[in-house]
Amino acid sequence: MGQHLSGKVGLVTGASRGIGRAIALRLAADGAAVVVNFAGGAQQAAESVTAIERAGGKAVAIQADVSKVADVRRLFDATFERFGRLDVVVNNAGALLTKPVVEVTEEEYDRLFGVNVKGTFFSSQEAAKRLANDGRIINFSSSTTAMMLPGYAAYVATKGAVEQLSHVLAKEVGSRGITVNVVSPGPTDTELFSQGKTEEQKQYYAKMAALGRLGTPEDIASVVSMLAGPDSRWITGQNIRVNGGLI
Repeated sequence: MGQHLSGKVGLVTGASRGIGRAIALRLAADGAAVVVNFAGGAQQAAESVTAIERAGGKAVAIQADVSKVADVRRLFDATFERFGRLDVVVNNAGALLTKPVVEVTEEEYDRLFGVNVKGTFFSSQEAAKRLANDGRIINFSSSTTAMMLPGYAAYVATKGAVEQLSHVLAKEVGSRGITVNVVSPGPTDTELFSQGKTEEQKQYYAKMAALGRLGTPEDIASVVSMLAGPDSRWITGQNIRVNGGLI
């Protein structure tokens, strides 16, 4: 790891645990000051900040529910109040639902689209308005969009929307040197992924990958680190599937 983000400020949504936390820690290790956004996990977010500060980095935890536009704007306002600038926005916050189409309720649909699509859309909107030139917007989809898995229809519908939004936004902000890319993890060994799965089921997913294992949060964070830095200046409008050869 280098310090290729020294002097930069990064905002990571949903950064209190799992992949989001790994991304926040990695961006801080790369030299960025980091805003650790959380919706409900205040204690976990505080632990992420403590871990960053103990390693010599700068971080602050800011609560916001990204499915509410007023919260998103307050999150960006608070970021500028604390750090005075913003260079990297990682829209990692997401909700997961696995149910057959015929069983999905209106409330479940609205919650899923509220977090995954609305949250990403309006956070991207604020980023497009407020990012420094040559900034980075990194949105999150999922490798499940290409897998036709029963039960994932509502979820992949939200992630397909994120991919299309990102492709268009890349064209809209490119004149300022801002890049917009999508990261699509495969099965990743997190607390969220493990919920309700037996060890046998986890191994089934591990064997689906060409590399024969589950991903780790750090695997995903490494790619985000690359996209956040100067070496990715010629990569924009792309969807990078970080899945060990799952598909």
